[in-house]
Amino acid sequence: MENFTPWSALAGGALLGLSAVILLLFRGRIAGISGILSGLFTPHKGDTSWRVLFLVGMMLGAAILLPMGFSIAKVPQGSTLLYVLAGLLVGIGTKLGNGCTSGHGICGMGRFSVRSVVATVVFMGVAILVVLLREQLGWF
Repeated sequence: MENFTPWSALAGGALLGLSAVILLLFRGRIAGISGILSGLFTPHKGDTSWRVLFLVGMMLGAAILLPMGFSIAKVPQGSTLLYVLAGLLVGIGTKLGNGCTSGHGICGMGRFSVRSVVATVVFMGVAILVVLLREQLGWF
C-alpha cells in the first residue's frame, strides 16, 4: 500500500467495468478471464475470434502502458513448484466455482448474481486469511 494511487486505481476499475459492459452489450458474453481462456480450448463454431481479440487486447494494453511509466507488480522470488501448484489450485478453483474473480467480482456482482456475491465474499475472505497467515505467522 506504500505506492497506492487512488486515481489510477479508479481509472483502471472504470476501464475494466467499461470493457465488461461493452462485451456484455455487444456480444452477450461475460468478461470472466478464466471462461474466455478456457473457451479457446473448447471452441464452438464462430466463438473463438472474440476470445482471441479480448486476450490480445489485454496484452496490448499492458504493452502500450508500460513505456508510459506504468508498472506491473513484481512477483517475489519463490519456488517454481509452489507457483505451479498455486496456479493449478487456482485453475481447479475457478472450474469448481464456475468462474474467476473477474467473472464473479466484476460481472456477476454487477448483475446482482447471488452466486457471484457468495463467491466474491468467499475468495476475498480466503485472500485476507492467507495474507494474515503469511504476514503474521510467516507461513507460505
